[in-house]
Amino acid sequence: MASHTPEGHTSGTVEPADIDHGAHAFPPFDSASFASTLIWLAITFGLFYYLMSRIALPRVENILHTRAGKIRQDLHEAHAAREKSEKAAAEQDKTIADARAKAQALAQQTQAKINAENDEKRHALEADLNAKLAASEKQIVETKAKAMDNVGMIAADAAAAIVERITGKPADQNAVKAAVTQAKA
Repeated sequence: MASHTPEGHTSGTVEPADIDHGAHAFPPFDSASFASTLIWLAITFGLFYYLMSRIALPRVENILHTRAGKIRQDLHEAHAAREKSEKAAAEQDKTIADARAKAQALAQQTQAKINAENDEKRHALEADLNAKLAASEKQIVETKAKAMDNVGMIAADAAAAIVERITGKPADQNAVKAAVTQAKA
């Protein structure tokens, strides 16, 4: 049957004729069926609890224990890896320190060797220069001696020329040599 609106139009909703909306309440809240609903709730809850405690919860507990064991194992492995890495870092630091010490010792040895070689070369150069200096001084002494001999001859020649120029006669060579020798002494 179509309902009519106040203007007389039909709305399009159909209501069955045999439904009575008055005396019946919502079934779970119906006091006549309340005891049986509670009994079925208790039975269903008990069955659900039994199934959960015997099937589902042991599986979940097993999963949780497995995960906890895996986590403990992972933590143990992480601690072991950290200790291993700390030992490796300590060994690396020790290796670096040893390498630095060896490098420093090698540098000191090399510096000492270079200093020794330089001292040896310097001493060799000094000895060579001293030998050349001694040879030069000897040559100077020899040249001075020759020059002094030549000075004597030059002095004798000059004295003879002076005497000859002043007197007009040639000088006696023996007397000039004796005079020059006396002047040297």
